[in-house]
Formats: sequence, C-alpha cells, structure tokens
Amino acid sequence: MKSMKMVKKAQAGFTLIELMIVVAIIGILAAVALPAYQDYTVRGRVAELAILGSSMKSTVSENIANNGGKLAADNCVGVNLLTKATVNTEKTECAAATGVITVTGTKDKAQEVKLTYTPDVSDEGAVAWKCTSAAAKHKYVPAECRN
Repeated sequence: MKSMKMVKKAQAGFTLIELMIVVAIIGILAAVALPAYQDYTVRGRVAELAILGSSMKSTVSENIANNGGKLAADNCVGVNLLTKATVNTEKTECAAATGVITVTGTKDKAQEVKLTYTPDVSDEGAVAWKCTSAAAKHKYVPAECRN
C-alpha cells in the first residue's frame, strides 16, 4: 500500500473576523471623514461669497477715490448687486451712504453666513476694509473675516 501523506492545504481567502475588522475600520474612518468633508464644502461655498464681496469692494473703493478720498452719498454707484439669488448666495447689499457691503449665503448651501465689509477711509484717502461675521460661523469664513 502506498502511504498516505497528509498535505496541509494553504489557507485561501479571509476569515470572517478579519473581514469584520476591516469593515469596522472603514466605518470609523468614514465617521471622521464625512463631517470634515461637509465643513470643507461649506467653506468653499463661503469663499464664493468673499469673491463677490471683493469685486464690490473694488467698485466702492474706486468711488471713494473719485470723491477725493471721502465717503459720499453715492458710494455704491456701479456696484453689481445680485438681482436673483444663486445656489450659494442669498443676497448682496451695499449701503450707499456708508459703503458697507453685506453678502449673505443661502441657508442650505452656505449656512446663512453673512460677510460684512466696512470701509475705513484714512485722512489721506486710503481705504482699508474690515470684514466681520457672526462668531458662530467662524469655522466657515475666511481668516480675514474672523473678528
């Protein structure tokens, strides 16, 4: 008779416990990554608000310069205000007498973030802008707007 040798067969595939561990690790990573990604997307949408405000600031600064470096009643002449809300922007406003610009984000996409740009005109006529926002929304706004 031929002798029978027991040959140990190499393990193929993964055990159930190994698969469960991998699924648990993926779940933990997803639980951490999803909120971070959501904050990241809101910050991107709020950056659009800052870009809108930036173009408006240029026009108001030019109007102040054309008025001899002083605030006047027509600081917002030529400012392009939104006539219709966009996906990320609810409204834009410009106060003619003060030159204060306000850009408000939509509730569902930009967390109703409101960026307010206030011109500070020096005695020499130079315009410096101060950006403010609500403290509760600071994690979404650009660094310049975190009071």
